[in-house]
Amino acid sequence: MRVKIIFLLFLFISFCNVSIAQKTNFSYLDVYDLEYASDPQISPNGDWIVYRRMGFDIMKDKAMGNLWMLKTDGSQHQKLTSREVGESNPKWSPSGDRLVFTSSTDEGSEIYVYWVGTGKIAKISQLPFSPSSLAWSPNGNHIAFSMNVEKSAPVLAKMPKKPKGAQWADSPRITDRLYHEADGRGYIKPGFNHIFTIPSDGGAPRQITSGDFHHRGTLSWSADGKQIFFSANRNEDWEYDFRNSEVYSVNVSNGSIVTLTDKNGPDTGPMVSPDGKYIAYIGFEDKVQAYQVRKLHIMNIDGSSKKTISNDLDRSVSNIVWNAKSDGLYFSYDDKGNSKIAHISLNGKVKKLADNMGGTTIGRPYASGSFSVSNKGDVVFTQSRPEYPSELAFLSSKNDTPIKITALNKALLDFKNLGKVEEVWYTSSFDQRDIQGWLVYPPNYDADTVYPFLVENHGGPILNYGDRFSAEMQLYAANGYIVFYPNPRGSTSYGEEFGNLLYNNYPGQDYNDVMDGVDYCIAKGVAHEDLLFVTGGSAGGIMSAWMIGKNNRFEAAVVAKPVMNWISKTLVADNYFGYANSRYPGQPWENFEGYWKFSPLSLVGNIETPTMVMVGMDDLRTPPSEAKQLYHALKLRKIETVLVEIPGASHGIANRPSNLITKIAHTLAWLDKYKN
Repeated sequence: MRVKIIFLLFLFISFCNVSIAQKTNFSYLDVYDLEYASDPQISPNGDWIVYRRMGFDIMKDKAMGNLWMLKTDGSQHQKLTSREVGESNPKWSPSGDRLVFTSSTDEGSEIYVYWVGTGKIAKISQLPFSPSSLAWSPNGNHIAFSMNVEKSAPVLAKMPKKPKGAQWADSPRITDRLYHEADGRGYIKPGFNHIFTIPSDGGAPRQITSGDFHHRGTLSWSADGKQIFFSANRNEDWEYDFRNSEVYSVNVSNGSIVTLTDKNGPDTGPMVSPDGKYIAYIGFEDKVQAYQVRKLHIMNIDGSSKKTISNDLDRSVSNIVWNAKSDGLYFSYDDKGNSKIAHISLNGKVKKLADNMGGTTIGRPYASGSFSVSNKGDVVFTQSRPEYPSELAFLSSKNDTPIKITALNKALLDFKNLGKVEEVWYTSSFDQRDIQGWLVYPPNYDADTVYPFLVENHGGPILNYGDRFSAEMQLYAANGYIVFYPNPRGSTSYGEEFGNLLYNNYPGQDYNDVMDGVDYCIAKGVAHEDLLFVTGGSAGGIMSAWMIGKNNRFEAAVVAKPVMNWISKTLVADNYFGYANSRYPGQPWENFEGYWKFSPLSLVGNIETPTMVMVGMDDLRTPPSEAKQLYHALKLRKIETVLVEIPGASHGIANRPSNLITKIAHTLAWLDKYKN
């Protein structure tokens, strides 16, 4: 008997060793095998969930999404249609008998309807441009949507007619608009978004808004189906009053528009209550500063009796959804690097329902994700932890604990050794504030081994990292680096005052917050003075450049898509018009000294750190000219440097999986040169 037990124990240990041996570290090509859930929509009766299942096509090198559906217990998981094309934006009809969604065709994106009872689908539109913001009418007979309507570009000169067959140069591109290009999109053709309706069983679309104004975002029908509520900026000086927007109603029959709000600042996302009495919306009174918390407001359906109901919550409100009784709303918010779902009553009482919403930004651990609610109060949301990207989680109205109901990455991640993620808090040396950050340890971390330590600064800077899955952090850890990613002052999810500490002070003491984190990790024994490295992109590139301009403690740096010169950046970027007064006082020519004071280029004479500079060649947000200013300055100073320009990449370098891999592979190749 004893021999038999020993033999069985030997077999068990051998099995465990084999299982462990089968696990490998997360690697570059694993990125293409990742999947994640996005945009879950639960049916009105709470029986079914439809969501967009995202993955990466290794041959086409891009993200692809199809609609899938399943029961709330995770059973009957199935693809919605047999079509292998992009599908998105699903919305249940009020009765739950149909789904409307958009899908790509050879001619562009169109509107489709799916009948739940029969499983049949039909294309109900033939549109010149892609539709967005789909919304069912209360009786299910119509669908509202937003779509671009073209305008002619200005013509300044009449050219002579060219001879037949002549090969003249292309005509010039002429614009007279303040906002005429966008990163990742390029040149924006003239035109305005308008609201349309279309019969839900097909027919001609009908435009119901007019005027040279944009009508975008959430659309919400009145209970009687006679009006649609939306947010826009229809002010005469709307181009220059770009931070402002109001809530409007438009009469579906005659197109007459009524303005319902009037405060200075954005009022967005109007949602009509199920009983038709109230409108909820999000906004704030614009104080013209770096960061302002978005608050939840309600008003009567006619715009009267406005009040703010989220004053006691010092966090920005997002994704509002009325409950079925019209006496409260569900919403999401970020708190200390974690995205939450909560319910708020009309008298402002907040009850947190769930943590860990997110996981749809695969590259880095930014806030993301969404949720939806059934008429019974059941919630489905995208859930993420450092161990996995977005999965679906279900929270029954009768339970307090969400249940994860999908396992899209089980076949991959069950056989991968991921780096352990640890939350850390430390004290600012500047003003003794508590600062939060996270450490990612290499797989099979050994506390007695000395590892290189990499600081990864987040972008924004008015954004937050958190305890969410990140392919980039895991790839750094898999290659033997301890990764530290902090949320210094200016990060969101810590309240308005904390987020606004960078107003006319950026970079400022956020630099001290990051370096205090480095010193904390040295004292903790996980970082070592002669093995410090730093990287970051966008605002993280700014911080990385600022750090190596302020000290020479880092062995090497990778500065990705930075702003080096606030004067040149402000006047050439796609969002050039948005910086004056909300970032620094005045325009660059009015405040030359102030803009220069906060430009990392002003410190370039101090840099001794070997530095790789990286940028997308189609970046319109932090244009390549910014990266080249750093690279050229370092070359002139004979500092070790290299410029990596990624063809076809916009500001979101990692939007294509191969570019994400390119970014990490080149970063690691540069840092590895200086580890010894």
